[in-house]
Amino acid sequence: MTTIPTVVITPSAAAQAYGRTARGNESPDGPNSFGSAITQALNQAVQSGHTADDQAMQALKGGGNLTDVVTALSHAEMTLQTATAIRDRVVQAYQDIMKMPI
Repeated sequence: MTTIPTVVITPSAAAQAYGRTARGNESPDGPNSFGSAITQALNQAVQSGHTADDQAMQALKGGGNLTDVVTALSHAEMTLQTATAIRDRVVQAYQDIMKMPI
């Protein structure tokens, strides 16, 4: 039985990685903008969900490998949990900023 390796990602490493991947994309805000990095991350999250759906459909039709299905579904679940955690942190940061006295 194989184990899934644990990867620790620091915020600075994540920002650098998004910066590197965003360089190839052109956007109105510029290729290295925060908005383009977020857009690309969300597109990858959606693509992960679509891949998991495709794998599950193949398994239901009898043509898929069960290991591939479980791997795709767990990757999609981890991506969704990450997106939810980031959303919660952004909302909390917004609320903290709104509570600051002027």
